[in-house]
Amino acid sequence: MSRHPQFTVPDQRGRLAVVTGANSGIGLEVTRRLAGAGAEVVLAVRNVEKGRQAKEGILAEFPDATLTVEALDLSDLASIAAFADRLKQQGRPIDLLVNNAGIMAVPARRTTADGFELQFGTNFLGHFALTAQLLPLLSAASAPRVVTLSSTAASMGTITLDDLNSERSYQAWRAYGQSKLADLIFAIELDRLSRRHNWGIVSVAAHPGFTRTNLQTTGPRMGKPNPRFNPSTMLMKLPGVAQDPDAGALPTLYAATSPDAESGRYYGPDGFGQMTGGPTLVSGPKRARDTATALALWDAAERLTGASFPNGPIDKLSGSAAVGG
Repeated sequence: MSRHPQFTVPDQRGRLAVVTGANSGIGLEVTRRLAGAGAEVVLAVRNVEKGRQAKEGILAEFPDATLTVEALDLSDLASIAAFADRLKQQGRPIDLLVNNAGIMAVPARRTTADGFELQFGTNFLGHFALTAQLLPLLSAASAPRVVTLSSTAASMGTITLDDLNSERSYQAWRAYGQSKLADLIFAIELDRLSRRHNWGIVSVAAHPGFTRTNLQTTGPRMGKPNPRFNPSTMLMKLPGVAQDPDAGALPTLYAATSPDAESGRYYGPDGFGQMTGGPTLVSGPKRARDTATALALWDAAERLTGASFPNGPIDKLSGSAAVGG
């Protein structure tokens, strides 16, 4: 596949996009570029005031942009349900859902409003429930697409099915790695379900490489105002190691808008270690395409969140291989 260091977002006029975590970092840059290309964008944010500030900043650059700020806390299933209900009441088909928001490397185990480990509950379970509840609006669009953000940390993650919420043992980076591996598995499995049940939804995964955002500081500082050592912050200071959000957003934008982006695939930066560079196809860890793990994780997510997809996961007895490479 050719590389696209200066990828240009195609014309998005007439499309409605929902971007979680749209007020900062990758989410803000994705929202800005989509709005600049003509998309109508819903900024789904936990902090509405910060969402409004982000909206005003984008409007200053693109005065004709159509932007809506909506409250969404992915660590609270009630907030997710309320958000989805508001959009379903409006009845607008959703052309693009970008599952972007997340939290990283929380030093000590914390839980969501529903008792899930904070990283697994926010990064994966929250987006799982959100996608399930928005599925009717996605299915009503002519060419719907769901992009779910993973991370290079997925390569160090494992799905601990008997301790998904890290109740027996918690380590910040291990929990983060599990949540981002779960996101990658979700994107691949959603593609497989869409193909099997003819939903017409293109499901793509992406990761931003190593990008300078508040993700590197918000989680590690939670409960520790001045952590003695934050490896992400240290690495960000090294020349050539990290990139700014305008570059880090390119794999997500490519996955979200390129006609060449393929369902069930995974896109990230093309530079050394997939840390920086233009968007390209990446492989990801092999365990992300293990069908048995995907089915067990999907079943657990439905049980934990109470959210479900029509027809359920693929036939447990089919033994079918994962779609894509």
